[in-house]
Amino acid sequence: MLTDRQDFVSPRTDRPEGAALPRVADVLQVEALRRGHPEVLVGGEALHTPVRWVHVSDSDQVARLLDGGELLLTTAAGWSGSDAALRTIANSLADVGAAGIVIELGTRFAVAPPALIAACRARGLALIALERVVKFVAVTEAVHRQIISGQLLALQERQRLHELFTELSLRGAPADIVVHATARALGTPVVLETLGREVVTADVRDARASDVLDGWAARSRADADLLAVPVQARGVRWGTLVSLPGAAHPAGAVTVLELAATALALTRLADGPSAWAALPARDLVAAVAGGRHTGVDDVATRMQTAGLPLRGRVLCVLVAPHANAEQVARLVGAGAGAAADVDARALGAVHDGDGVVLISAARELTTAELSLGAGDLPAGLAIGTPASTVAQLLASVRPTRLLASRLGAGEVRRVDDRPLTRLVTELGDDHRLQEHSERMLAPLIRRDGETGGDLIRVLRAVVAHPGNRTAAAAASHLSRSVFYQRLALISELLGVDLDDGETLAALHLALLALPG
Repeated sequence: MLTDRQDFVSPRTDRPEGAALPRVADVLQVEALRRGHPEVLVGGEALHTPVRWVHVSDSDQVARLLDGGELLLTTAAGWSGSDAALRTIANSLADVGAAGIVIELGTRFAVAPPALIAACRARGLALIALERVVKFVAVTEAVHRQIISGQLLALQERQRLHELFTELSLRGAPADIVVHATARALGTPVVLETLGREVVTADVRDARASDVLDGWAARSRADADLLAVPVQARGVRWGTLVSLPGAAHPAGAVTVLELAATALALTRLADGPSAWAALPARDLVAAVAGGRHTGVDDVATRMQTAGLPLRGRVLCVLVAPHANAEQVARLVGAGAGAAADVDARALGAVHDGDGVVLISAARELTTAELSLGAGDLPAGLAIGTPASTVAQLLASVRPTRLLASRLGAGEVRRVDDRPLTRLVTELGDDHRLQEHSERMLAPLIRRDGETGGDLIRVLRAVVAHPGNRTAAAAASHLSRSVFYQRLALISELLGVDLDDGETLAALHLALLALPG
């Protein structure tokens, strides 16, 4: 239940937000006060108390005139010197929530009374002694100027954030963009969770995902330092927006969360539940396929949070070039239900123009099982090398995407069946490989550039169908006579024999290394 963590229901008052107020420690830096050589007699956490106002009084009944948050400036001229009376004054000020006491020595007390110090320490009430006389009016003006300046900054920041989240709502920004904007504004990790405390999307900022999201449900339930605001509208609550502790925000962290929660609620009303359901897969695919992660532990946490188990599992990535969301959904469904005798789970999303599916299964799935949903794909399906660890899965992404870019319509291929593709990927951006590619293919690239020709495309068909010129001609979409004319021109320009196996292998390697 959410009662064990503070969920804010926006009890608005006219009081300044604490984040916009100076602390007692800030007041001690005011030049007008420093002239009195202030000595902190009771400090610690009490110095972090927000100062809402400065009040000047020498009355021992001053507590009746305060509402809380005031810093009392006094000479104590009207105070009794008895220990009991001093304890009563300190307790009464603490009871009304005063920010602290600044007592000027020399008028009533030559030194700060031990009973007053003890009482303030017992109640956590800041106590500062001034050894020299200061102009209280100058202190008051300076501190009030700070307070008003902070409030102006808070109002400006609220207006900026209101405009930001309103703009996000109006343009239908998805929930992950809203969460990202919230985390950026607060400078701390922010998590959007369902009512069951499952992570919908998160922005962990500069932290590691494993540090933030490991055991998230338990942490969300028990961590009293988390700030949480419900995401709800029209009497229906869908989830909670949660932020981790961070630096104070001028507009107040709760205000930021509330504005973001409103934007999330409007987006949820407009897009329906499917938008939230798709986010875990999209975030995970972006991390795995787009490199948006900080390491293996980060990805492992994201996978487990998204519902893909890792222990004792076989992991695999599928890439379907130019697939749309519906086609990816069919691949996910086929992957998850590939075999009745195996527990297989899958998530997928469109990333960088390609459909990417991640699968966690109790055993290695066959090509036939993995390709069940590939019937209507526009440009084939590439199947990555089976992996037993997240590190191996990440290493398989690049060769799988490279293989996918070389597939024709209807082709289903495994990376393990394409050793040259895997080799090119492992070599990465090695300059020797690039030089080999440019040296072998330069005449064809130059000729295609000058004439708008198709020699590179024809050569790709040749190396894809070695020893089968009929299939190569069909893959080139050329008649046999035109195809053989192209072969003759390629052989002449390159000065090679296209029937030589080593030459074809070298050309194949050069084509795989060719950008695009």
